[in-house]
Amino acid sequence: MTTEMLNYTAEDIEYLHHGGRPMALRLFRPAGAGPFPAVVDLHGGAWTDGDLNGCQARDAVLAEAGIAAAALDFRQAGDGYPTSLVDINYAVRWLKVHAEELRIDPNQVGIVGQSSGGHLAMLSAMRPQDPRYAEIELGAGLPPVDAKVRCVGMLWPVINPLSRYRRALRLRGEANTPAWVADLPERHDVYWGTEQAMAEGNPMLALENGETVEMPPALWVQGQPDPVHDYRDPESPLDLNEPERFAENYRKAGGEIEVQYIDQDVRSTNASSDPLARFLRKQLLAGS
Repeated sequence: MTTEMLNYTAEDIEYLHHGGRPMALRLFRPAGAGPFPAVVDLHGGAWTDGDLNGCQARDAVLAEAGIAAAALDFRQAGDGYPTSLVDINYAVRWLKVHAEELRIDPNQVGIVGQSSGGHLAMLSAMRPQDPRYAEIELGAGLPPVDAKVRCVGMLWPVINPLSRYRRALRLRGEANTPAWVADLPERHDVYWGTEQAMAEGNPMLALENGETVEMPPALWVQGQPDPVHDYRDPESPLDLNEPERFAENYRKAGGEIEVQYIDQDVRSTNASSDPLARFLRKQLLAGS
């Protein structure tokens, strides 16, 4: 199905199959001949729900800014970690290898995501050649490509699944448990299975443990106040909330990252999409 708007088109494309389960992406493409820089966009939902429809408003903004955006469906709860990363890694490579027919630039591909999708975006960008994530090969006869990306855009990511899980459990034990805790620990359990997995698939701890990773330029857009994503981990040696803690570690390891704060009440509007579009234009369009 293709939807035509004044400044862009949106086309649903099947990019992968798992048995009888098709995996789709929705490609938002600017008007014109291209080739266009592109991003893979990952929805949120605590790794347990949500789908590519959650990216629609954001990707329309990106397409109108001249950037193609592929909103992605991927495996989640029930399949567990690291299956989401397997699908995402494949999708990045699939877009690159089909770039000519899709009218995108294979040398200007980034990745973005919201909440748990932001976590997946960063983890995929850091480990593009991890054999666990890159386990699905492209079709025979296709040129070899990798899943490296030029930049990462994150909207209030769950950058440290383990610290948020433990925080939710601590707060559940208090007299007045915040409403946001709800079933969050169970969602973590369904996807991750163990705290060990939450620690391993963890961009924050990967840096703090000295893992050698890719570090493309990054943007973190964070609403405030946001106790779900912007908090201090009492187990951290740094007296910083998670956004600043991650930024400190990223820069220390040699990466470039900007943390931009916005009002929590407007984060679902263009207040989050506009800075993301500006960042992506700078990273993917400058000099192209």
